Amino acid sequence: MKKLLMVALCTLLTACASPDVTQYEKAQPTLDLVQYFEGKTDAWGMFQKRNGEVVKRFHVEITGTRRNGQFVLDEQFKYSDGTKQQRIWTLTQAADGTWQGTADDVKGTAIGKVAGNALNWQYTMLLPVDGKVYEVKFDDWMFLIDENAMINRASMRKFGFELGQVTLFFKKRG
Repeated sequence: MKKLLMVALCTLLTACASPDVTQYEKAQPTLDLVQYFEGKTDAWGMFQKRNGEVVKRFHVEITGTRRNGQFVLDEQFKYSDGTKQQRIWTLTQAADGTWQGTADDVKGTAIGKVAGNALNWQYTMLLPVDGKVYEVKFDDWMFLIDENAMINRASMRKFGFELGQVTLFFKKRG
């Protein structure tokens, strides 16, 4: 019984682990968050349940602007079911190079670390579902492919269990 409990505990701890962004520090091209998102960017994405079923698809028009030492991302979502949503991120780069971000539907502050072509965000989003609001943890990874294209994959978890994945493809406008 003790062995079984140890195996279960190790499996649970391993399932919660994620790679460290520093493993990508030599990957090219180097991601400069402001340079990539300043101006207009489009993104297309989908949310999949943990079983792989696609629940929602969406298009996002993003406008990135510098304001008073901060970087603001205005995201305009258009979902496949016809609904729309706006999220405005206010981002600040700390002295150690990490990024801090806030948005109305994010609890507390998102913390992001960049290394090489990768960015890893950790945050808790407040998601409304059927009249209730749930706190869902995001492990959000962005990888710059070239100067115009980026891929984003985020894992959503509640109580340590994966609820699903969000996948986005970004393309910088002209």
